Amino acid sequence: MPAHLLPRIRLKAHRIFRGTSANVATIFALTLPIVVGAAGFGVETSYWYYNSLKLQATADAAAYAGALEQISGSDKPTIVGAATQSAATNGLGSGTIVVNTPPASGPNTAKKAVEVIVGQKLDRIFTSIFTQGQVPEQARAVALITDASKACMLALDPTASQAALFSGSTNVKVTGCSVMANSIASDAIKLQGSAGLQADCLISGGGVSLSNPVTTVCAAPITQALPAADPFADLPAPAASNPCQNANKPTLGPGTYCNGLSLSGNVTLQPGVYVIQGGDLKVNANANVSGNGVTIYLAGASRVSMNGNATVSLSAPTSGTYSGVLMYGDRTGTGGQSTFNGTADSLLTGALYFPKQQVNYLGNFSGVNGCTQVVADLIQWSGNSTINQDCSSLGMRNIPAAQSVALVE
Repeated sequence: MPAHLLPRIRLKAHRIFRGTSANVATIFALTLPIVVGAAGFGVETSYWYYNSLKLQATADAAAYAGALEQISGSDKPTIVGAATQSAATNGLGSGTIVVNTPPASGPNTAKKAVEVIVGQKLDRIFTSIFTQGQVPEQARAVALITDASKACMLALDPTASQAALFSGSTNVKVTGCSVMANSIASDAIKLQGSAGLQADCLISGGGVSLSNPVTTVCAAPITQALPAADPFADLPAPAASNPCQNANKPTLGPGTYCNGLSLSGNVTLQPGVYVIQGGDLKVNANANVSGNGVTIYLAGASRVSMNGNATVSLSAPTSGTYSGVLMYGDRTGTGGQSTFNGTADSLLTGALYFPKQQVNYLGNFSGVNGCTQVVADLIQWSGNSTINQDCSSLGMRNIPAAQSVALVE
């Protein structure tokens, strides 16, 4: 190539290179926001995904906390409060929470469950160059409560030794239900002496102590179980009425008996609610007491005392506020004992509910079709009875036992 052409070629190449560089710089400048935005979108997408996992964990924990509160027998505001507190502890912050029990949607709307829906709005970072709107995120969880069994006898005391005690020569057969004690004591349920017991299962918040074998459907007693809620915690106390009723009649009507109630001879109780105050309900020797559709409320320190030679045949209402409840001890009347004794012909059909007192069940009797429930602070059983739990036709409630919680949605 002639030498005189080289300067021209170099100048032309320089111009071409300079033009190309300028074009690349221009293209880079124009595409830089897109590149940064795309990288930022990838980072933010990862952040959103991480936050969604965290939000789901918050919903799961809140639903579980609410279900545990429901198992303990708390009302809906307390259940909502427990779920809300859990969500706050797990970092929900200014997010929203909705708690439904039962769930408002999904396959568990008719079941015993707690639904939690939580939401948050996330600020944008890199992607704010495209839009300024916040990113909404939502998570939902449902905790389902299941019952391993139903109880015919439930001792409510949370710590007492021998909360449910079977002693002497008692022989009790419990069909279709279990014996449960909420107590965390190592001998919360105790069988001693020559006592015999058959049940679906023995369920204890603590342990069991057995002097001789028991016959159960479950492979072994269930220990360290979650406590059962008081099945009648929502039951209102009946109000006393005026004037005081006359107790010295062979046929008695519902109302308030101000000086206790002592029954002798042949006595019939008409259907309704009987409020006993100022003394005990006593069924004396050789008395013959009967009545259907009856609820007897023991106000204050009033207790029940049934003589072993008495014949007592009483049944609870099958509908209404006190459906299935035969005896009801005052929640404020702590201490003392009520004793249920009677002949082999006696029948107590319904629930004996004494949440703050001890029940001594000594009689050789059970309710119609074996439908008697005992829910008390402490239970001591020395009678011979056959108890069943197929009692819904008599207006009686089921008593859940050995409940568990599982996240199902």
